[in-house]
Amino acid sequence: MTEIVITGGTVLDRTGERRADVVVRDGVVTQVEEDVGEGLGEGAAAGPDATTLDAAGCVVSPGFVDLHVHLREPGREEAETIESGSRGAALGGFTAVVAMPNTDPAQDSVSVVEFVRRQGEAAGLCEVLPSGCITVGRAGEQLAPFAELAGAGVTLFTDDGSGVQDPLLMRRALEYAHGLGITLAQHCEVARLTEGAVMHEGSCCSRLGLPGWPALAEELMVHRDIELVRLTGAPMHFLHLSTAGSVRLIRAAKDDGLPVTAEAAPHHFSLTDEQLGTYSPIFKVNPPLRTAADIAAIRAGLADGTIDAIATDHAPHTPDAKELPLDQAPPGMLGLETALGVALAHLDMPLADVVAALSWKPAAIAKVDDRHGRPIAPGEPANLTVFDPTVEWRVRPARLASRSRNTPYVETPLRGRVRHTVFAGAAVVVDGEARR
Repeated sequence: MTEIVITGGTVLDRTGERRADVVVRDGVVTQVEEDVGEGLGEGAAAGPDATTLDAAGCVVSPGFVDLHVHLREPGREEAETIESGSRGAALGGFTAVVAMPNTDPAQDSVSVVEFVRRQGEAAGLCEVLPSGCITVGRAGEQLAPFAELAGAGVTLFTDDGSGVQDPLLMRRALEYAHGLGITLAQHCEVARLTEGAVMHEGSCCSRLGLPGWPALAEELMVHRDIELVRLTGAPMHFLHLSTAGSVRLIRAAKDDGLPVTAEAAPHHFSLTDEQLGTYSPIFKVNPPLRTAADIAAIRAGLADGTIDAIATDHAPHTPDAKELPLDQAPPGMLGLETALGVALAHLDMPLADVVAALSWKPAAIAKVDDRHGRPIAPGEPANLTVFDPTVEWRVRPARLASRSRNTPYVETPLRGRVRHTVFAGAAVVVDGEARR
């Protein structure tokens, strides 16, 4: 019997906040003893072989769920593997991550999806949820076999890295998905408007003499797909929103009662396009960093619930790739281990709302809310995160779990850090160190 006792923390879940000790046995929360003061509450007996996790000064929350992670395997294991990415996820407090399908081969078949899932299970650090492609090979020409992939347990489908350009194909995809009860997630980019673009189109790119990426390229597709949702009734999730106009469109769609959800990445509410003033590829992402006004809109969208989830868009790249000239370097940055610290340092939101955007709200979108983001109560699955919301720290790239080092936060003070992570009843991170 595996037993863990989490002592001295403040439990925070969708039901509220209270001081309590938590007992976990064999993968399930068995006791939550409130107002304990010193040690365990009455009746919360720990066995002699129990592992005790000190949570003094910390928050005990449901495990975090990341809707948007690039684990690179299969095909680009030099940048990341499912094991190394899972370790970074656990260190960041994530007990489940959705693996994006832009692998080689792409996740457009049951065999590849099952491979990704098995690799995650072998690592045993968090639940790895393979997404499926919307189109075969993410080529935007032919729909992937949704029914087969859904039968294999895939609930979220996307061509992330590419937006589906053909509106008729996207309409058919939504109609097909609606009948199967699955969700499509769109990377909103009208590719014709971003050809050759390096960074956000605005005063900074003009000053630097670099090709610009207009906000309109994102907003046109957001608008198109909202209208397709209106037509078909199918739900849609909008990936990594980055502009004020996109936030306004999603807010209006929700006001109309449409079944849409949205996410924002930490870098889109913490970094501006001005960071590219040094021509450093470390700040190159897709969609690009935007303006201070866009950042303010993303923060407001998270605060009022227009944007449902914080998702990292964790995108590792090897040093030789990221050291290419800015116009040649691939877009993307690491995010799993820094997400909480960036969120608490940059968002003026109640702590419970930040945790909701990291935990139970994305769990519902990924359709894993039967086991992740659950209330911390007897009988519930033990997928838990323990974090100190006040500690300040700085990133040391060499200490990150990822095989890559492309983090933009080396010089940025972060606030809030994960201390322990419990996945499926096992302590996979203890005192900030991975145990597997």
